[in-house]
Amino acid sequence: MTDWPQISIELKKEHEMCFACGQDNPIGLKLRFDWDGKTARSEFMPSELHQGWSGIVHGGIISCLLDEAMSYATLFEGIDTVTARLEVRIRRPIKTGELLSITGSITRRTRKLLETKAVIFGSDGTPVAEATAKQFIVKTGQEKEKTKAVIWDMDGVIADTASYHFKAWHEVFQKRGVDFTEQDFRRHFGQRNDTIIRNALGGEIAAEEMDTIATEKEQAFRKAARQNVKPLPGVIALIKALGKHGFKLAIASCAPDENIQLLTRDLGIDSYFNAITSGREVSEGKPDPQCFLLAAGRLGIEPGSCIVIEDAIAGVTAARRAGMRCIAVTNTHPREKLKEADLVVDTLGAVTVSDFERLLSSPGAWLAKPAREI
Repeated sequence: MTDWPQISIELKKEHEMCFACGQDNPIGLKLRFDWDGKTARSEFMPSELHQGWSGIVHGGIISCLLDEAMSYATLFEGIDTVTARLEVRIRRPIKTGELLSITGSITRRTRKLLETKAVIFGSDGTPVAEATAKQFIVKTGQEKEKTKAVIWDMDGVIADTASYHFKAWHEVFQKRGVDFTEQDFRRHFGQRNDTIIRNALGGEIAAEEMDTIATEKEQAFRKAARQNVKPLPGVIALIKALGKHGFKLAIASCAPDENIQLLTRDLGIDSYFNAITSGREVSEGKPDPQCFLLAAGRLGIEPGSCIVIEDAIAGVTAARRAGMRCIAVTNTHPREKLKEADLVVDTLGAVTVSDFERLLSSPGAWLAKPAREI
């Protein structure tokens, strides 16, 4: 074993058709793994489609689960590998319909290979199968990014603030003789204040009047929102998990600094973010990519290593224009309106760290395809 393994497969391009974890493989296992910094973890419930003898899981499927767990342990460490030797021990027959927990970790590394181990636990928590492997470290001709980031929109992504924003806008426009409807609000949600004001009032608006309206609106919003806003499902856990797994985090919002500080402080998440950009710091709002590019610059990370989380159509467009991946959540707009994103979800509670890792590790596959859904 003195030479690097010679392979011709396109690791990145084919990632999503992987039999074990590929989400586009119609007959695959579609495994999803989480990472705690040392161990890759997943769950799987085999069905009759995975049996050998009637009601007993095929040994090949068991070996596949173990091999994939070890491979993900290397993937989460940013290392591309291929399995060179796999030794499997099955402690007892595994029945179909039994919920299995699978773990994988690295036990030793040399210059050219990794030694790994994996364990499958049965529904009672006892080990039912285990494996060790030697995996070659593969040179792919590309250096993997050593840094990665997630850039969060705030309103409609981190917290459900829509009702407070609508009430504030309705009040300030009503004073000026304009009926600002909920439909008007939804159409412009996620855009900068000056854009919303121009669309609502029309015509030329003096800079002083623009500032007065915006200030009045934001004061009304903060008064109503203070201590009342709750995080959207899955947000807090995801923020903590991403930070723990080495992602730098930023907020890029069209909102003013005062709003961002209020919400992050009230939600107890202000310490998790490495950078914050607000609407006052850019000359153009979304769908212009300025805010996302500014956030990436402050983090010191290339746009191609950033993933944006958005709920607004303009925000998704801005992320794409910035050259970033994008996860869209349907908190404000329906799926069909967010199809420009790489991944569309109904709740961030359905997203795991491994989804972010896949977005960054398989750029060709994701960018060449329509939005995926969870």
